[in-house]
Amino acid sequence: MSAIRRVGAEFRAARKAFLRRRTAVFFTFFFPLIIVIIFGALVQTRPGGGGLFTEPPRYYVAGYLAVVVLFTPLSRVGSEVARHREGNRFEKLATTPLTRLEWLAAQTLVNVVVIGLAGLLLLGLVVALTGADVVLTVPSVAALVAFVVVGVALFCGVGALIGSFADSQDGVIAASNSIALPLLFLSETFVPPALLPAWLPTWLSPLTFFSRGVRTVTTSGQAGDAVTPLAILTVAGLVAFVAGAVALPRTD
Repeated sequence: MSAIRRVGAEFRAARKAFLRRRTAVFFTFFFPLIIVIIFGALVQTRPGGGGLFTEPPRYYVAGYLAVVVLFTPLSRVGSEVARHREGNRFEKLATTPLTRLEWLAAQTLVNVVVIGLAGLLLLGLVVALTGADVVLTVPSVAALVAFVVVGVALFCGVGALIGSFADSQDGVIAASNSIALPLLFLSETFVPPALLPAWLPTWLSPLTFFSRGVRTVTTSGQAGDAVTPLAILTVAGLVAFVAGAVALPRTD
């Protein structure tokens, strides 16, 4: 069996496993929608005013997409790795031709599909509820898809690292939230750089380049302007993905 067929078989198994967890499916789509409803429809933006949410609605599209790209892979992949460790599944996988890199690739593909659907729904809801005038052209849509795919792969790798070193599924959730919450608000998503301390190195967060790139393609429609953020995010994604695959246990 070729590597592609092995990844495809594991992808189908992982997809079915995800769909069987109805609570996980529900909150994967429900959580980002709640964020949009609270911040986009209830709090709303106040361009020209003081405090937070003073930018035009389309400025925050990148932040809303960052919610699903960040939280879902960290919690889903981290929890999946923890479940495999507790059930001694990695020891069983070690007896099959499926490599750790292929296993993580299959998990990442499932997340790309799930988060792609959630992101599409989210984008439509943002436009409908906030009136964000998102600029979408064929090149910008292609760039937007690339940012989502690379971002998901990156945080799937980080999720695999968390799941490999956390001592339980509860530990995975705690660690995921401890990492995700600071990143979400300190990576030029909802809080503009002008409101952050000048000494804060936001460039150390890969989510910053996701936010910058997505904001560029959704506000200008020019995919060429987002090449640098995408390149940096891709390098970070490759490093995180490989590190996550290497960290996966061979046995339990």
